[in-house]
Amino acid sequence: MLRQLEYLVALANERHFARAADECSVSQPALSEGIRKLEKELGTPLVRRGHAFQGLTVEGEAVLKWARKLLKDQESLKQEISSLQGGLSGTLRVGTVPAASSTVATLTDRFARVHPEVNIKVQASLHSVDIARQIRNYELDAGLIYAEPQDLGGLRVYRLYAEEHVLLTTPGMIDPDVAIAWEEALKLPLCLLDSSLRGRQVLDEKLKQSGMKVSPRIECDSIVTLLAHVSTGHWASIVPQQWLPPLGELPGIVITKLDAPEVTSQISLVMEDSAPLTLMSQALTKIILETFPQSEITFSRHDNQ
Repeated sequence: MLRQLEYLVALANERHFARAADECSVSQPALSEGIRKLEKELGTPLVRRGHAFQGLTVEGEAVLKWARKLLKDQESLKQEISSLQGGLSGTLRVGTVPAASSTVATLTDRFARVHPEVNIKVQASLHSVDIARQIRNYELDAGLIYAEPQDLGGLRVYRLYAEEHVLLTTPGMIDPDVAIAWEEALKLPLCLLDSSLRGRQVLDEKLKQSGMKVSPRIECDSIVTLLAHVSTGHWASIVPQQWLPPLGELPGIVITKLDAPEVTSQISLVMEDSAPLTLMSQALTKIILETFPQSEITFSRHDNQ
């Protein structure tokens, strides 16, 4: 049955029979027949069929959640046996909001060096709510998010750091030797994260509380694109200071502290709150506590699921 459940998960992910078959390395007729056998065994249709895949039935959605959990448990079992035989192996799947897409490297680099047999897949530019949903659906192992109580039911939460914003410019745009007031920074030609992203929304909300509003000329959903615009010498940007160390040297870019008011927001790492934790989650927890020794661990109950 596990193989048939794998077919169902692949079909739900790909939403196309041929692509799902390719993902499972089987022929399309074999995948279709496997799902039909699963439907017969469970006594209910799971897939809405037409000329093409049209989605899952209500029963199919319920089975899908169990399928993902069982396949995750199977992977965790393989990891435990592998660890006993010579070290942790498998795949660590991490999602991140754009504002943490550089700081995530602080964790994944260290994890990869400590556990050389583990592959790591990072999905950047996700929304916090989507990361939480994918963790609950066993599609991700962990994620870096803007932590909000309504997003966190049933998850283990590691509060990593509070963002501190700085101004990015090129030489000559401002006086680099003094901190600049927010009011003055907001008058510069700005390139910021897109307003649909939570990191930008947090910034907007914090500024609004202080009676300020930001109106950037350019918006984007990529840190690289943002830095490229600043490098032209025509644009400034406001970013969390914690973005910058993992990026290394930024030739031609000046980093300036922003004066009061303080504008901060909390970045947290979340994972499934299971008992016991999988070996992969235990290994990641150890890396988190070593990398962010000041981090706080909290738990959210399942009432928001």
